[in-house]
Amino acid sequence: MKKVLDFSKPLYVLAPLAGLTDLPFRSVVKQFGADLTVSEMISSNALVHNSKKSLKMVEKSPLEVPYSVQIAGADETIVKQAVEILNGIGGIDIIDLNCGCPVPKIVSHGSGSSLLQDLDKMGRIIRTIKERSNKPLTSAKVRIGFQEKRPIEIAKTVEDAGADFIAVHGRTRAGKFKSEVDYDAIRQIKESVTIPVIANGDITDYAKAQWVLDFTGADGVMIGRGAVGKPWLFYQLKHGVPDDAIDPALKRTIILEHFDQMIVFYGDYGATLFRKHLHTYSKAGYRGASEFRNRVNRIVDPKEMREVVEAFFEPENCLN
Repeated sequence: MKKVLDFSKPLYVLAPLAGLTDLPFRSVVKQFGADLTVSEMISSNALVHNSKKSLKMVEKSPLEVPYSVQIAGADETIVKQAVEILNGIGGIDIIDLNCGCPVPKIVSHGSGSSLLQDLDKMGRIIRTIKERSNKPLTSAKVRIGFQEKRPIEIAKTVEDAGADFIAVHGRTRAGKFKSEVDYDAIRQIKESVTIPVIANGDITDYAKAQWVLDFTGADGVMIGRGAVGKPWLFYQLKHGVPDDAIDPALKRTIILEHFDQMIVFYGDYGATLFRKHLHTYSKAGYRGASEFRNRVNRIVDPKEMREVVEAFFEPENCLN
């Protein structure tokens, strides 16, 4: 069987972000350099209850090879049933367990980073996925602790449960998204386990990605918020291109490709959903950005939206 992931060189992975890393966004970053894309976090309960929204979230672009689906869950029986549903869906190469989401609604259900408070249970759920899945690989995305840092203990639990690799966000649950990322803890994890380790947290450009890889010894980096509004980041990572060297024409091509994919996936409503992305894209140094954002907030017609986007992101309108 062909290798699903080649860990002989650093991997550049798109992190799952609720409401942002949907199929259209993933297809764009995949086209421009991401080695691996991961679905938005999907509730095991929702899958088992045949949620149409959740099943749509599982869908992938033909470009997404390899492709990982991330699930959240705290009940071994429900997780097992969710895995069996995913077993019947083709094109999935990896099932990933979320053990890091800090959102109170997820934590209160015992899922996400709540699992870091009960490593025995976390290990059992990972083992359930590994044993029940017919997909080539099983992985887990973790933080380095809930309140206190327990990086090595957490990583060894993931490894012992049979996961093929681990992605590590270098903050505790208590640190949410604001505290300083502990890259030392990621390095400790890399030194303590034999499975590949993907580093995650505050990686926003080529220089930072290379520093994290060198400092931690990780087998790859996972980037989420750093790619929102800047999906060309994966092109930069692959080609060693600094921010100020990205051709405005390439940016425009990527933005329009993203818009077109939104319309294909969501229909006309994709134009409305794309507003949040345009707000972020337009912050990258363009004339009249504030007026542009006000204008697109009122547009619902896809044809009109595309014409406005085409005109605004002309290279001549870029200040950089």
